[in-house]
Amino acid sequence: MGDDTAAAAVFEEHRPVLTGVAYRMLGRFADAEDVVQEAWLRWAAADRDAVREPRGYLVTVTTRLAIDRLRQAQSRREAYVGPWLPEPVATDFAHTVPDTADRVVLAESVSLAVLVLLESLSPLERAVFVLREAFDYPYARIAAVLDRAEPAVRQLAGRARRHVEEKRARYDADPAATAEITERFLAAALGGDMDGLLALLAPDVRLVGDGGGVQKAPRRVIETAAKVARFLHAIAPTPVPDPAFTLREVNGVPSLVLTSRGLPHTVVSLELTDGLVTTVYVLTNPGKLTGVASPAPAL
Repeated sequence: MGDDTAAAAVFEEHRPVLTGVAYRMLGRFADAEDVVQEAWLRWAAADRDAVREPRGYLVTVTTRLAIDRLRQAQSRREAYVGPWLPEPVATDFAHTVPDTADRVVLAESVSLAVLVLLESLSPLERAVFVLREAFDYPYARIAAVLDRAEPAVRQLAGRARRHVEEKRARYDADPAATAEITERFLAAALGGDMDGLLALLAPDVRLVGDGGGVQKAPRRVIETAAKVARFLHAIAPTPVPDPAFTLREVNGVPSLVLTSRGLPHTVVSLELTDGLVTTVYVLTNPGKLTGVASPAPAL
């Protein structure tokens, strides 16, 4: 096996974890793929004989590239039109992760709710949180990745965890229940059944839309069951060419994917608490829907 072929084989072995780190860091699958590609270029040009642990080297390179990319992205997001939501991505934890507890942890680590919360962390806090909480890296190893002292990393981890725990709402994690309520939600919305919709919504439900100024979406978060139901009732009849709805696992949660002429048009994902919908995420920005058009990547 030639040196280039061997280098490619090692990189492909570790690509899933690199993609998982980059996506959780950036919240955009396209950006994550760019970072992983740049990590490959660094790996291809590296003195690989001097690398004792390829996985550690590659995670370090990917994390540092993602931190740089995140710092650049934060200024762009300040000028974003309307609420900014992470880019949804198809997942397949239901079939690829047999252990229920592991599946819940993985699904939560890429949930839209958690990715939104991570947006309010500093790039370093986010890197520490992702490596510690999603990948169970020891503090000493994270310190080496970030070139920081271990006590400083522990401090960053504590701040990040407290912030996320303070803001994170409790929600139902049962995929079967989520799928059933999501299907009832779709039937009520499409059927103009206001009473049926209101029966599914928590009184303080929030609807967060992301059209990026390209597609129609609310510019502000809509709150309360009555207002959310009225909004859904108003937009449900809006026609799109050759529509089709599918229920697909997106960011670890059964979600509605509306396609138009075979291409993703809208993703609707629900958060539930005690069997009621507490948050409705509606993503229509076409630049953010490529991650649900392809087979689920390993995250």
